[in-house]
Amino acid sequence: MAESAPAPHVAPHSGGAEVTKRDFLKLVTGAGAAVGVGAIVWPLVDSMNPAADVLALSSTTVDLAPVVVGQAITVVWRGKPVFVRHRSAEEIRKARDEDKLRLPDPAPDATRVKVGQEQWLIVVGICTHLGCVPLGNRSTEVRGDYGGWFCPCHGSHYDTSGRIRQGPAPTNLAVPPYAFEGDTKIKIG
Repeated sequence: MAESAPAPHVAPHSGGAEVTKRDFLKLVTGAGAAVGVGAIVWPLVDSMNPAADVLALSSTTVDLAPVVVGQAITVVWRGKPVFVRHRSAEEIRKARDEDKLRLPDPAPDATRVKVGQEQWLIVVGICTHLGCVPLGNRSTEVRGDYGGWFCPCHGSHYDTSGRIRQGPAPTNLAVPPYAFEGDTKIKIG
């Protein structure tokens, strides 16, 4: 006598559809695979988000009150030095007069400062030639032939508006995005 295969189990409320162990195992395996893929992919995707320290540096607030006329300070924004200079009336006048000269990267002084706050010049302190940090932010440092900044690595000279005047640097010092949050505070970034 031949043994007969067991009859497939029919769920009581399945409407006559057959449910086998194979179907159950496929369902459990698929669900396990989906959870496993999610467990592997999520940390990878999450690691592409900026770190907390990077997000904290995305903007910097600077108190301008202690910076006297003629003084410059260096602050860090997004890991880069930013020069904040409180220009004197003479420096502003000189920068405006030099707008008419033939400059390697022409940019009027008025486009490099905020209207009504011309005494404050904010520029990224990285030479546009090879990424060095120019001298001239401290009063004891050489400020170059034009009274701004001087990059001793290859001899780039910048004026009191951060414009390239002499040397191999192709462009002016960059002006970062910034806004005044009152008369004595700025937010960079």
